[in-house]
Amino acid sequence: MLTDIAMDDFFHVTDLMTVISYAEAFQPLGTERIPLSDALGRVLGEELVSRVDLPDFVRSTMDGFAVRAASTFGASEANPAYLTIVGAVLMGERPDFSIGPGEAAKISTGGALPAGADSVVIIEHTEAIDEFTIELYKSAAPGQHVVQVGEDFAAGARVLQPGRVLRPQDIGLLAALGKDTLTVYSKARIGIISTGDEVVPIQETPGPGKIRDVNAYTLAAMVSDAGAIPIRYGIVKDDSEQLFELCHRALKTSDMLLISGGSSVGTRDFTVEVLSRLSNAKILVHGIPISPGKPTILARAGQIPIWGLPGHVVSSMVVFKAVVKPFIDRINGMIAHGGKAAWPVPARMARNISSAQGRTDYIRVRLIEKEDGFWAEPVLGKSGLLNTMIRADGLVAIDLNTEGLEKGTLVSVMPI
Repeated sequence: MLTDIAMDDFFHVTDLMTVISYAEAFQPLGTERIPLSDALGRVLGEELVSRVDLPDFVRSTMDGFAVRAASTFGASEANPAYLTIVGAVLMGERPDFSIGPGEAAKISTGGALPAGADSVVIIEHTEAIDEFTIELYKSAAPGQHVVQVGEDFAAGARVLQPGRVLRPQDIGLLAALGKDTLTVYSKARIGIISTGDEVVPIQETPGPGKIRDVNAYTLAAMVSDAGAIPIRYGIVKDDSEQLFELCHRALKTSDMLLISGGSSVGTRDFTVEVLSRLSNAKILVHGIPISPGKPTILARAGQIPIWGLPGHVVSSMVVFKAVVKPFIDRINGMIAHGGKAAWPVPARMARNISSAQGRTDYIRVRLIEKEDGFWAEPVLGKSGLLNTMIRADGLVAIDLNTEGLEKGTLVSVMPI
């Protein structure tokens, strides 16, 4: 249960995990319906279920020839198989012919397999004898270079859960499913107030002892980067009545309020006094054992969290990353997404992975946190499947001069 902190408990530090746990006391905002074109970076507010099979026809993943795999068994350079070309698959059309034993049809990546075909041989493993005959130098397995109906996502499958921050690959999936509008959580509006007699607008040249209002712009950028909407309310001098009036006004149009400066112990510190006077207000925290950023205030006015942040811009940024952003994530509805770091993550490969020399391979991985750190587990699947990107947390680059990576190799994961 959240309790008031009396003024005589001023600057009594609260451990970091307890501070972050207070986020659970604030509820996510409401939802809104938006077009898919505006959904990148928004937090999904509904469970999405595929209403169709994706793909809804058997299709090729390579350029080559659609065949019956049985017609290729035993084929090699020394003993090639000879197949008769009976047609060509046109893109965007269903073939009106079928493939029998010893037959083949020209097909491009994404083309629909004719009836009777169960695999595709790539063009590099064939040679044209004449207009109607090819030699095949390598046998094919059933299902090779083919995506089956519903192999990406089957009709009725749950594809995305509420609380997920939508990424480009998610947008692509929703487009493939024909989802042109969707429900997302409303973006939190974060009010920002700068305090201090020494703070001047950035357009002014600071006089002796004065500083430009760097915090307002820095915090606004961090708020935007966190997926919320910053609202700058300007600068307030060290005057408790002016600060009270501005806080009262800002709370009418904000879902969270950040007050920059005025959180340290001092004779002109009015922040705690002002916040205590606000309607239905509680002071939850004044002091967190972190460096920098110890003199941080957390209060609430009804269901609106209010932060008193250090005036030093570096301290303010550290506090924002450490404790403020989890609160923004919470009220923005980001309750299901893992929130992986947005910078390269060091990890160790969870299994051996091969690679062809002469090219840089980017393999999809998901991050698994263990006692000894992060491990990167390759996301296996055919290269054309969207679900490999949906399931992945990042990419690992395998150098063009490397044949692969062994289990336990230290790698750098680029988040996606």
